[in-house]
Amino acid sequence: MTADNPSKKSDLGDWIFAFFHLFLLIGILIYAVYSLLIGNSLRFSLIFGGLALYYFLVLHKNVKKEIVRRKKSRASR
Repeated sequence: MTADNPSKKSDLGDWIFAFFHLFLLIGILIYAVYSLLIGNSLRFSLIFGGLALYYFLVLHKNVKKEIVRRKKSRASR
């Protein structure tokens, strides 16, 4: 929470949260590819399917909002 606006989330906290999840998702994706390379295609399919499901259920709506927000901010410059 910031001192000037207690209802606004901390920007630093948002960055830490975002980078933690980004690195976690990249690590899971690398593990899935490694599983495929060693011949465990079932594990790869389950992990990759889970990541795709996570993206569409949790992230997709917010990613689209962020793209629109950035396009608007560039157009106003």
